[in-house]
Amino acid sequence: MQINWDKLGFEYMPTKANIRFHFADGKWDDGKIYDSYDITLSVAANCLHYGQALFEGLKAFHCKDGKVRIFRPDENGMRLNASARRLLMPEFPVDCFVKAVKTVVKANIDYIPPYGTGGSLYIRPVMIGTSPQIGVGASSEYELIILVTPVGPYYKGGIKPVDAMISRDYDRAAPHGMGHVKAAGNYAASLLPSKLAKEAHCPVALFLDPATHQWVDEFGTSNFLAITNDGTYVTSQSSSILPSITNKSLMEIAAKMGIKTERRPVRVTELPEFAEVAACGTAVVITPVGRIFDGDQVYTYSQEIGPMLKKLYDEMTGIQYGERPDLLNYMVEL
Repeated sequence: MQINWDKLGFEYMPTKANIRFHFADGKWDDGKIYDSYDITLSVAANCLHYGQALFEGLKAFHCKDGKVRIFRPDENGMRLNASARRLLMPEFPVDCFVKAVKTVVKANIDYIPPYGTGGSLYIRPVMIGTSPQIGVGASSEYELIILVTPVGPYYKGGIKPVDAMISRDYDRAAPHGMGHVKAAGNYAASLLPSKLAKEAHCPVALFLDPATHQWVDEFGTSNFLAITNDGTYVTSQSSSILPSITNKSLMEIAAKMGIKTERRPVRVTELPEFAEVAACGTAVVITPVGRIFDGDQVYTYSQEIGPMLKKLYDEMTGIQYGERPDLLNYMVEL
């Protein structure tokens, strides 16, 4: 196996193995490691017709001390079950989820980017309804598949702020949360507005609440966070956005560092008042936003990552790579 670790992007690469669990007759089996990345489904599989499918995303890291650690897999297990409850899918025990993640990471140990490369092993659990049916209803059988792929650092050559565009013409029906339930799930409804944002040379779309367009919900792939002029960490409170584990962790880290945090409704009219704005999520941790376009209006922030965001980014990534003390016990050793 020859991998150029310095050339890795955030793209899919087949690895040695994935792990799969099958649900039938009211229970999950014990799971099995597969070296194939192909699956066979009925053309009438529930997930293809009625969208009974959900996914998660988390990472494993080669740390400074040579050990491999996974970032908060229990949180992802709990969020997976929140999604499952919303979609009438069977829950998967969190302790079994953590064990399965460890198993598949260990089976692909050679694919974890070395410490110092800035890379990590991205872990993607996905659950799908597989029973063939035409009538609308929940599937009777399911597959939980956990695959992994090595990914490089999202930022190559330094963190650079991106532009964002507020999406007003197309509402997305909560691409993460499926509407008024805090769960992870499906990005499909966000694809069109995100495409329109990219065509306007803005890498990310910023969604407002679909009812009134007065409140900030989240970015197309990430939660919204901002730093006020007095140094307060502010993030949106909404029933239709992803309960981001990255955002939750950053808020806990901020509080530990003595930074005031607020999770509350954020009015669109507040956007020009913030000192720093960013998107936050698993892939990148923090993406600083340099400008937000809202029709003819442009809200401008720093063209470098702001001091507070940089402080939080360095602390989070320092914990993940074992360079700073893990005082909140986020990392699970392999």
